[in-house]
Amino acid sequence: MSFDDGRDGRFMRRALALARQGVLRGEVPVGAVWVSDDTGIAVGLNYKERRPDPTAHAEIEALRRAAGRRKHWRLGGTLYVTLEPCPMCVGALVSARIRRLVFGAADPKFGACGSLLDLLAIPRLNHRVAVESGLMAEASRQLLQDFFRQRRQNGNSERWPSPVEGV
Repeated sequence: MSFDDGRDGRFMRRALALARQGVLRGEVPVGAVWVSDDTGIAVGLNYKERRPDPTAHAEIEALRRAAGRRKHWRLGGTLYVTLEPCPMCVGALVSARIRRLVFGAADPKFGACGSLLDLLAIPRLNHRVAVESGLMAEASRQLLQDFFRQRRQNGNSERWPSPVEGV
């Protein structure tokens, strides 16, 4: 992996801070930060429970905000996200022409970047997204594990399936 500890670390720390905000809102703690050449930044966290909206994933929220700022759907840039994106979000990354995806924790139950599926490896896709995984993975994983552990203790385990194995 070729992470730039300064730049990549800075934006992943911001994504983790967003994920922590999600915990306070009762959302699964996933944060996303879209960056374009250090000039454009858009952020997102989950809003599935609060809205309720099954498409309100952190990645989708960040892309919506980025497109609003850019006034265009072709975004390019890099998306930092604390958890491996699901199939829906991977489709959005391709559609938005994201150049690079950096994610923290793998998601063996829903991940579509190599864990459960590897949709970005499909050769017939009209756009390629470079993927780098594992940046601050332990911090991302621990945040999710703590969240779901707390949910189970509160008796909400059926409503909140954990995306992280061993939780």
